[in-house]
Amino acid sequence: MERAELDQLEQRIRDEVAKRFPGVAQRVAVLQYGDDPVIEPGELLVRVTLEAPDGSEAQEQVLQAFEREHGQAIKQFRHDLNTQLPEAGRLEFRASSDDGHGPRIVLGSRRRGSIAERALEGTGELTPVMARLGPVDLETLDALITAGIASSRAEAVRWALARIRERPAYAQLRERAREIERLKTEF
Repeated sequence: MERAELDQLEQRIRDEVAKRFPGVAQRVAVLQYGDDPVIEPGELLVRVTLEAPDGSEAQEQVLQAFEREHGQAIKQFRHDLNTQLPEAGRLEFRASSDDGHGPRIVLGSRRRGSIAERALEGTGELTPVMARLGPVDLETLDALITAGIASSRAEAVRWALARIRERPAYAQLRERAREIERLKTEF
């Protein structure tokens, strides 16, 4: 998205935030892929920074009070944002913090329709797994998203793991792992 278009979008969202949550927003930013590592290709992140004193405990209290007071309005804003701007994959409310690592409320949306996600339909329960990836690994996952193989990094990882399971060497590896486990029990 071009900078001018992003600035106009940011102003519209800033006006909407001021209307829905009067007097609490210090800043509103619309970030796109490349602005923050958590943003995936084709995705936007709407970040609302709330007025809060310094210190993580005070910032946490501000966020908790904001969520208690505006919980339903936050959910409605997320819904409306997702309807009007589907590429806004994340909505984040954070307490003011210069380092960017303070407490936050993050609401995401699930994009559907990728090859990886269609392959997962009916597979049952999924277990969340957190991994720290370097720039090269992120670039690999993002290439799968750009190519339309997956619509998110999580789906790209699941797709890659499915490809590994299809390899004959994986069946041999599993058999060896079982054999090792059996030998361990004999000790």
